[in-house]
Amino acid sequence: MTRILMVCLGNICRSPLAEGILKSKVNPATVFVDSAGTGAWHSGELPDKRSIAIAKKYGIDITNQRARLFLVEDFDKFDKIYVMDKSNYINVCKLAPNNNAIDKVELILNESFPNSELEVPDPYYGGEQGFENVYNMLNDACEKIKIQLENI
Repeated sequence: MTRILMVCLGNICRSPLAEGILKSKVNPATVFVDSAGTGAWHSGELPDKRSIAIAKKYGIDITNQRARLFLVEDFDKFDKIYVMDKSNYINVCKLAPNNNAIDKVELILNESFPNSELEVPDPYYGGEQGFENVYNMLNDACEKIKIQLENI
């Protein structure tokens, strides 16, 4: 089984969306998807209501998710760790026990735009359109990830 972790700052906006989108595209018998945040402010909480709404708009239910903190043990539990932006990339890599762990970490938009180092903007302080834009970015990246997983 391939294990993939999506990571953002609070684990209530971007990474829950990425988790839900990828889960909707893959076979749960062969791919496990989870999400976490580099900050613990929202641990145990549901995703942001706007993330829930945009996911629901596209037929995805993320209301079973709860925010959690990224842990050092996640390097052992997951094959690939997708982060939403450079700040979270740095924060995750600081916790890495070795270079093999760092090699698991990638900016998710590099899947859509290889080697571009583009970031998924945090929609938390914006309006509904920001969540729509983030959904579209993540949906495209998750489609690329799904295709890669099918070719393993």
